[in-house]
Amino acid sequence: MTTQSKWKVEKNKILNMPLEEKRKIYRNSDFIVLDRVDPWSKFFSKNEKEIENFKHTLDDLTEFQKIKLDSSKNKELADRISIFQGDITKLEIDAIVNAANSRLVAGGGVDGAIHRAAGSLLQEECNSLRGCPTGDAKVTGGYNLPSKYVIHTVGPQDGSAKALQSCYEKCLQYQQEYRIKSIAFPCISTGIYGFPNRLAAHIALRTARKFLETNEDMERIIFCTFMPVDVDIYKTLLQMYFPIHASNYNDGASVSE
Repeated sequence: MTTQSKWKVEKNKILNMPLEEKRKIYRNSDFIVLDRVDPWSKFFSKNEKEIENFKHTLDDLTEFQKIKLDSSKNKELADRISIFQGDITKLEIDAIVNAANSRLVAGGGVDGAIHRAAGSLLQEECNSLRGCPTGDAKVTGGYNLPSKYVIHTVGPQDGSAKALQSCYEKCLQYQQEYRIKSIAFPCISTGIYGFPNRLAAHIALRTARKFLETNEDMERIIFCTFMPVDVDIYKTLLQMYFPIHASNYNDGASVSE
């Protein structure tokens, strides 16, 4: 059996396994089911006093004004978005997103962690894809990961907001083809690629909000925040893009300089 055919056979086998059988092959036994990841509405309720101390800036307001929210959907969408402070490789969901390089070769950071948890066949399938351009995304199996799929996307290294937005859009475009109901994103391009963390969060949340307003099949979009700076940024900006209260920051009030 060739190496290529081995990953194809194993991928299909795992995708068709009963869940209890699949759990036996996870590299991490302390996997996290979706129900253990609080939606934003519940997370906010648990931490309301702390979260409301995080105030957006005038620059945040300028970015936020690039989108017009359908306020009638605020309550519903606050149940379909999450902030998660933890290991993306432990999430038992439909798809996790890998911040990959253009060669789709295992690197450091989140990329390396995903490859280690998935096992060697992930790299074999990646090799068959012949790379991925910046701003694009490609799908592989999850192998020994709790997630069914890994969506590999290549973030910009030149600070291009358009390319970063494309990363999020291209990942979400696979929703229907692969019947993805839950997806988790890392903070794409904000590490060694140097994209400004705060602007990256605006782009991610704006893209997610637009997608969820018109797509009822996606049950949860999760943003995995590992660095403390990203945790604080998302606690701030989620109040704007997914307001819990009618007064949450849609009118420019409570702006910090």
